[in-house]
Amino acid sequence: MSAHHLGQIGIIGNGSWGTALAKILTDNGNSIYWWVRNQDAVNHLQNRHHNPHYLTSVSFLPEMIQPTTSLEAVLNACDTVLVCVPSAYAQKVIESVDPELWKGKNIISAIKGILPDSNLLLSDYLSKHIGSRQEDYVAITGPCHAEEVADERLSYLTFSGLNDSLAHKVSQAFNNTYIFTSSNHDIWGAQYAAVLKNIYAIGAGIARSLDYGDNFLSVYITNCYREMYHFLNDHFEKVHPSNERPDFHTSAYLGDLLVTCYSLHSRNRTFGTMIGKGYSVKAAQLEMSMVAEGYYAARGMQAVSKTYSIGIPIATIIYRILWENLNPSDAFLKLEKMLS
Repeated sequence: MSAHHLGQIGIIGNGSWGTALAKILTDNGNSIYWWVRNQDAVNHLQNRHHNPHYLTSVSFLPEMIQPTTSLEAVLNACDTVLVCVPSAYAQKVIESVDPELWKGKNIISAIKGILPDSNLLLSDYLSKHIGSRQEDYVAITGPCHAEEVADERLSYLTFSGLNDSLAHKVSQAFNNTYIFTSSNHDIWGAQYAAVLKNIYAIGAGIARSLDYGDNFLSVYITNCYREMYHFLNDHFEKVHPSNERPDFHTSAYLGDLLVTCYSLHSRNRTFGTMIGKGYSVKAAQLEMSMVAEGYYAARGMQAVSKTYSIGIPIATIIYRILWENLNPSDAFLKLEKMLS
């Protein structure tokens, strides 16, 4: 699929996931405007043609990328905007420019988290505070790790949007020999599943550090999936302002949960491993130099849980470890009794 189907594409964010998605789009012949955080990164991309900090093995053809520190320039130039900044910073980035610049854009979200200042999914935040149409929004979910995209190892992406035609067009823009894509109508379910699986992956990392084995982890993940199903299906009318139920037999649900809990590429699992070893949250964040979305998601989902009156007991235990200093060993003794 050629770039003109989506118009000019802009990418907001140059972390590992943003860099991986930039690789896919440029490999597929799409030129991109690319908002990055500092001028040094712009200079590096222009002069040496790769990201200096993330996925440094990925090289870009200079004529395919236009890096800039000006968000206004990207929004003025582009019809379609791919948002890849961590959820913790997304609201600040969005609000740093005139809200009118976001209107009328096709928004593709690669954020797998809750915006912490509003406790909203990006789609709901843009609709409520910017006036964007939900029909102009498409969410990307996995299972897919940036490191495997860099190596062109076969990966799968799911694109969810209320506008079926747009979701399909966006999915085709990313489809190639190493990325298989599919699209669906399940915008809220896919996004909440992506948020929850990051919280559960932190728990999987903690379990590993506490010397729980594969047998326990398999039961833990089964119960996490059951909790996700309870939140998204049993309380469908509360969580989904649409008439399409989630298809839990797709890779966007169980597949993404499994890979995030098991893979050594998973930053949330790595973050949990460090917490289980006794690192403080701040020390783990400094050591990783990357954002673990599940940390902020744990707090955000507590607010969502209370708003909808839906219990998420496993996610709540992870929240208490991260935000209330509950001892991980004590917490998992409680968790042992909850699992079945």
